Amino acid sequence: MTYDIEKAPAGDVRTGGHGRAAAERTAPVWWRRPWIIPLFLVALAWWIYTVLPFRDLNESTAPIPPHDGYPLYYPSLLGHMGFGTIAVFTVVIQVWPWVRRNHPKVHRVTGRIYVVSALISGLLGLSIVPFAPPVGQIGVSMATITWLVVVTVGFIRARQHRYAVHRRYMLYAFAITMNNVWGTLIVSVGLRLPDPIDVNYLLEAARWIGWVVNLMLVQAWLYHTDKRPEYMPR
Repeated sequence: MTYDIEKAPAGDVRTGGHGRAAAERTAPVWWRRPWIIPLFLVALAWWIYTVLPFRDLNESTAPIPPHDGYPLYYPSLLGHMGFGTIAVFTVVIQVWPWVRRNHPKVHRVTGRIYVVSALISGLLGLSIVPFAPPVGQIGVSMATITWLVVVTVGFIRARQHRYAVHRRYMLYAFAITMNNVWGTLIVSVGLRLPDPIDVNYLLEAARWIGWVVNLMLVQAWLYHTDKRPEYMPR
């Protein structure tokens, strides 16, 4: 069961008996969420390691696999990574409770930027999958399609003021957005072992483990916080 506090009457027992005012008095300040800085640093490290090597925009020197039959592969890849980078950093802002509760306009604006960036990045990603090497194609396609669906549903539910459902789907979206961090870690560590794992196995694992594990963790968190009141901007 999910609970939409936005529609709860004043004095609801889940807000401590005093409705919105009581819960707002206990709203967290930024330093009570110590995970936000490490999360941002993880996103920054992913960007430096994965996206920054493409900074000269030169296809001949870019670390990309063979891609016969699609002249727009590299421009599409750059667009996918560019909008994906925006999605990664804006989703960090989206899951920060202090911003959501104290700066609702920032939450709304960055949320819309996140939705647009995620949809563009996802569609560009799907457009290049058929021309990429076959390893991991099914996994990355499943992750991307799921990402597009949950982002779209989450945005629609926010527009409908169904904030409990919006929170759920946007946390799913966060899980899939951050799966790239797992993928980068799996491949990097696997290739640096004393007895390196075959890169094809690493790539296949990277396309599945990140988003599946992240979704499981988010679902566990949702079960844990199911009855916690959530205040979303109108």
